[in-house]
Amino acid sequence: MKEVTKRSIVRWIHIVLAIPILGYIYSPFEQIPNYAPATRFVFVPVLVLSGLWMWKGHFFRRLVAKRSANKTTGMKTGQAFEA
Repeated sequence: MKEVTKRSIVRWIHIVLAIPILGYIYSPFEQIPNYAPATRFVFVPVLVLSGLWMWKGHFFRRLVAKRSANKTTGMKTGQAFEA
């Protein structure tokens, strides 16, 4: 899957999950207890994680790539290869 497609999917997840949060914020006060558990435990955490992934995802992908490369070569980070 291309990076552009991944970024678009995460962006749309972020946008779609923001809609129920807006409904929670602007709903009448009597309706808030109905939306509270789903908003607290589903929508906000997924929204935060998708936002962090869009913001710092390149850092985490690079970090994981370095770790997997080090595991395959058996070297620690910064260790020189001796022939």
